[in-house]
Amino acid sequence: MNKILITGITGFVGGNLRKYLDGKFNILGVSRSKDSQSICYQDLGARQLNDKKAIIHLAGKAHDLKKTSEDKEYFEVNTELTKTLFDQFLESDCEVFMYMSSVKAAADEVKGVLTEDVTPNPVTVYGKSKLAAENYILSKELPKNKRVYILRPCMIHGPNNKGNLNLLYSFVSKGIPYPFGRYENKRSFVSVDNLCFIINELIGNTEIESGIYNIADDVSLSTNELVRIIGRAIGKPSKILNTPKFLLNLLAKFGDILPIPINSERLQKLTENYEVSNLKIKKALQKELPLSTEKGIEKTIASF
Repeated sequence: MNKILITGITGFVGGNLRKYLDGKFNILGVSRSKDSQSICYQDLGARQLNDKKAIIHLAGKAHDLKKTSEDKEYFEVNTELTKTLFDQFLESDCEVFMYMSSVKAAADEVKGVLTEDVTPNPVTVYGKSKLAAENYILSKELPKNKRVYILRPCMIHGPNNKGNLNLLYSFVSKGIPYPFGRYENKRSFVSVDNLCFIINELIGNTEIESGIYNIADDVSLSTNELVRIIGRAIGKPSKILNTPKFLLNLLAKFGDILPIPINSERLQKLTENYEVSNLKIKKALQKELPLSTEKGIEKTIASF
């Protein structure tokens, strides 16, 4: 059975990926502290990678919505750690390197549909640190026997990981009317099940070319559609109000000062357009994703 290394194995994606790949591969985690099922970063080197089929680099510093992190922390974790691991990969006999980047490495705002051809222009330090790691990987010459995949997922969701769906779930489950009905938007999501499916396919399929791949479900949803799906999933009616936008903008400005559920950043997240194309990865896989967008959302909501 082939061996693989997964960094960030104790995180949300890492935990799901371990379950998904269990029985298909001999899995070893990489963590800050060594235990019976993991190796610490300090002990990792090219020698430890020599007998591994792949290293899947999930570990990273996530976007800090509270903005309490220093910029250097993002570059230390998202950029420098990735550079070290990638150098070790190049020196080893390991065949596949997979880097979990983000669509935020390409753009914080999207007009139209985001594809891999866009010229990256991240605004946040999170996106910039991810892009810096991508650029380092792409700057190195790759031996013919190795494959490298830079994955840019949009918002990942799955059982027990509420993410940005938490606020919408709160509205519906508590019977609170959703007040943003006047906003018409489209956002892309990806279920952790589909993400794990793609990772598994990339490990095993030697025909898929190295490169950057956006990761998203097939269909984008408006926030109003999300609210309706949540209502159906938990068996409660979804109430959507067409509150005037100027009132909501005013409320969001109060939320920037006072501890209320809505602030300017949340309002933007709930109502902005952010569509991501998955055509490149689907063409490479030549397979359909196992979960539809709606079924994936329903599975996540059912776990709350």
